[in-house]
Amino acid sequence: MQELTISLNSKSRTPLYEQIYNYIKQDIQTGRIKAKEKLPSSRALSAYLEVSRSTVDLAYEQLLSEGYLESVPCKGYYACQIEALYRFRKETAAEALAPSREESACDYDFTPNGIDLDSFPYGTWRKITRNILLDDNKDLFQLGDAKGEWELRAAITSYLHQARGVNCRPDQVIIGAGNDYLLLLLSAVLGTDYRIAMETPTYKHAYKIFEQLGYSLCTVPMDASGMQVSGLERSGAGIAYVMPSHQYPLGIVMPIKRRLELLSWAAREEGRYIIEDDYDSEFRYKGKPVPALKGTDQREKVIYLGTFSKSIAPAIRISYLVLPEGLLKDCEKALLKFSSTVSRIDQMTLYQFLKEGYYERHLNRMRAIYGRKHELLLRELKKMSGFCRVTGEHAGVHLLVEFTNGMTEKEGIKRARAEGVKVYPLSEYEIGNSAAVHGQTHQSSTVILGYATLSEEELAEAAGRLRRAWGTVVPK
Repeated sequence: MQELTISLNSKSRTPLYEQIYNYIKQDIQTGRIKAKEKLPSSRALSAYLEVSRSTVDLAYEQLLSEGYLESVPCKGYYACQIEALYRFRKETAAEALAPSREESACDYDFTPNGIDLDSFPYGTWRKITRNILLDDNKDLFQLGDAKGEWELRAAITSYLHQARGVNCRPDQVIIGAGNDYLLLLLSAVLGTDYRIAMETPTYKHAYKIFEQLGYSLCTVPMDASGMQVSGLERSGAGIAYVMPSHQYPLGIVMPIKRRLELLSWAAREEGRYIIEDDYDSEFRYKGKPVPALKGTDQREKVIYLGTFSKSIAPAIRISYLVLPEGLLKDCEKALLKFSSTVSRIDQMTLYQFLKEGYYERHLNRMRAIYGRKHELLLRELKKMSGFCRVTGEHAGVHLLVEFTNGMTEKEGIKRARAEGVKVYPLSEYEIGNSAAVHGQTHQSSTVILGYATLSEEELAEAAGRLRRAWGTVVPK
């Protein structure tokens, strides 16, 4: 593992996380960071560069999503082997001194992975943490319950009951530092003999974790309601991994009929389970919040994954798993080999944040902020209705733009970059060639726009540039 001496410019219009991302990506591309080489932890790198840990987390998350890094549970981040995918020619001295606009950093980045860090309640979080430390509770510096602090688990069960329609006991809840750890723990509970079915396109990071853990994986086609149960039945899978409240990246909200079909599939055979990843259910812009699939589960077939990364901040690194009653004994045995991966101080800070109502107020504020950004971006994209179609806009903090003028995904990204705007390809989330959405592939003509990290002024300017970039294409 090496230290990364990155010269950051705090006055640049390029965000700090993107400067870190660009530096590491270039070092991997040119071979200065070798394949399989371990990178510093986000905590160590943030301390070394004197930036917030959330800044480094955002850079690492982007590198993970693009395949430059891989995350090995309980070990850290490693550079991926990319020689077989890329051949980077050596630049001449003149080229190095004069990079093209396309290769340089963009003015506006529609990353789907970030959040609005300017709205994080720093003062409240600092006050709660200080008060916890002032109590001089030495026990908090000892190893706690492997499942996590009981108070936090109880607060989560209360929140899930009120906000997500999920009824569970604190004993069913396990706290972990991110979904990576929780999926590793789950593999110890279930074993790895299962075949896991995933949608495509899907959250590829989860796919890679399952792959590293040794599971047999398959993909199941989707339609307008989500994963097709007929395809799931034919797949021979024993576990289905789904995101019913807001499928990533397509943004589909699974209707109740399909949810009941999934639950019926799980109930038909002993040992079948559904993993419900409820990663950003807090943000919904049409109708009332949809209850979690877990809340409809009467047969204890749903394994529920939740996180505070999207609703509070990625650097909080607190996720939770809700296990069915039938898996608790196996979980207790597995936990003998594990310790809690979240600081007890951080857990108690989050507990107080939930208990004292700060979380609810923060969510209400963020819903209003994201709602305004959402409306603004949709209003700007409506001006492009002659050559673009928007989908997945009813929840979350990203949406999809499909070109209807014959422009390809690749060309759309290139044209946007020429205007100083970075957008993201939907095809990066495809697994194999089997993805079907509404009966057709979106792989060649759809891009992703995440709007959480941009201000309203930046969104308006960036959308104007996209209109310039994409509106000049003559329909085919």
